Formats: sequence, structure tokens, C-alpha cells
Amino acid sequence: MSTHAKQTLKVGTATAKPGEMMRGAIPAGDLAGGVKVEIPVVVINGAGAGPTFWVNAAIHGDEPEGPLACALAAKQIDPTKLRGAVVLVPCVNPLAFSAAERGNPLDTFTYDMNRIYPGNPNGYLSDRVADAHWQAMKDVADLEISIHSGGAHSFLDKAIFVDERPESVELAKAMGEGWGCIMSNFTKVGSPMAAMNNAGKVGITVELGGRSYTSPERFRYVGDELARSILNICYHYDMLDGTATYPDDATKGQQEALLAPASGIFLPELGVDFLTMMKKGDKIARIINIFGDDVGALMHPQMACFLACAPYQMSIRVIGAASSTRSRDPVIEAARPFGVGP
Repeated sequence: MSTHAKQTLKVGTATAKPGEMMRGAIPAGDLAGGVKVEIPVVVINGAGAGPTFWVNAAIHGDEPEGPLACALAAKQIDPTKLRGAVVLVPCVNPLAFSAAERGNPLDTFTYDMNRIYPGNPNGYLSDRVADAHWQAMKDVADLEISIHSGGAHSFLDKAIFVDERPESVELAKAMGEGWGCIMSNFTKVGSPMAAMNNAGKVGITVELGGRSYTSPERFRYVGDELARSILNICYHYDMLDGTATYPDDATKGQQEALLAPASGIFLPELGVDFLTMMKKGDKIARIINIFGDDVGALMHPQMACFLACAPYQMSIRVIGAASSTRSRDPVIEAARPFGVGP
């Protein structure tokens, strides 16, 4: 893992000397109307030697939790006490974020930016933005996390995608207390995490939040939790003085979507909660019609935990609250444990 001591660190237009924090942007092209596309970046260059930890957020524009976490974390990192560097990219996909949409509305061909890395300098607009971001990151970052949430579609509780190399699992566990749901990466190519791992470096994808959880109080809670994890990673890798925490139980598993058996209202069973291990056959929820009659039920297909809820077109999806579903819409994602580690 590379170290940086008494070296100036430049990312895009942000140039930080040791012990400095600087803001800037990664140039990513021009729009037809002459407006420049720029990816904002914060470079925190520590006074001491250590790894470079890179944080990406808002690759999907309808996921504001990551930008909030970056802003909160930046206020808590003192570059004069930092060993190594932290690079915060609070908004990887600025055009999508400005439109509050998952992808850039100007680019229908590569709408999902989290599927096109490392990008293409001669491709569609999102390809070019991804390429500019990757070119800035690939030779600088040692460790990378991409922060995601359920966006406009769903709520996801604390979950991490890894490629199962020991160093990836180590980074996942360094997210701290409560982050014990660790799943095999389902995209081997296309994401910043995949590009990092294919380059022989370490990247993970973390999930927390979504519009189903964005009351002002809960939105701030999600931002605080993610910012706390950014700092916890710094503690774990000895980049900052502090005591790192770790999940009590780390369950490795795979993601599986369950489908609603009927159209209606999704009504979770009392006592069902996220990240609680359930047995095969346990009832997760009932589906009732508009008159309140039972029209279906969702049962756990095997021993698993419940980590996400994505009913159809609902902005509030807190467990225990009713929300609507369409027949065959994915409503649950479950982690199937295939091993438990410390």
C-alpha cells in the first residue's frame, strides 16, 4: 500500500500540500450549451505517511446520503493529524444529482453510471464522466468505498458488497459496528469498486438509506452513520488516532430478491426487522388488497436476513408501515449466509 509523506497531492484542480485540505473539481467535459461538467472533490492531505482512502458518493443522483456523509466527515478530519490522505468525491454524477434522478437525464444510453466503469473517453456523456473520474482515481487511491442507498426506489439497511479477497473483507469490517452483512459482489465489472479490484486495489460498495428513510431526522441519522464509518476506516488503518469498532457478527452471503405473489399493499409481520436472521418458512409480510383481504404472503425461502424493502413507487418504506406492491415486483432482498467470520 503506497504512502504519502511530505508530498503534494493533486486531484483535478484541487492541490493540497501536506497538512492541508483543499477543494476543487475533476474536469469531465462540456455540454452542448457550453456548460462545463465538473466532479467536485475534496483532498485532505495528511501531514504524515499513510494510505490514500478514496470515498465516492452520488454515482446515482437520487442517493443524497453519501454527499451528506462526505460533508460531515470532512469537518471531522484534521489534516495536520492525518497520516496518508482522504479524497472525498461527494457527487460523482453531478448532472444526475442536479436532476435528482438515478442517472443523467441527458444520456439514455449509459443511464446507470454504476455499470460502465472504467468508462470510455470516446463514449456517451456518462462514459466520459466515468472515464474522467477513473483517470483521477486509479493511480491515487489505495482503498475505495462507493456509498449507495435505495434512492427513490427503496430502503436498504447496512449492507456491504465485496469481492471476497481478505483485504476487501478487512475493509468491509472496518466500516464498524453494525456493518456485519457482507455479500458477494454481484457486478464483477462496471462499478468503481469492480474497476479498483480489477486493477489489483481494494474497493467495496456500501449501502444504507433511501427515500423510504428520509424524514429529516432519519436522513441525518444515515449521514452520521456513514460519516462515522469513514472515520472508523481511518482509525482501523492507523490514519487517525482513535479506536476502531467492528461488527459483533459478520455474515457473508449472497443477495436474492423475493417477488410479490400478488398486487396489493405490502404489510410486514409484527416483529420483522432488517438484518435479523430468520428461518426458512418464517412469514415476512402479508399482501392485502384495497379492501384489506389477504391476497398473498411472503415467506423466507431459507435461513436468511431481511436487508431491503422495495415496494412499488412508494417514497416511505419503513418496516412496520404499509406500502404498495405490484404483482411480481421485487420487494425483499435477503442475504443467504454461507459462512460466518469474526
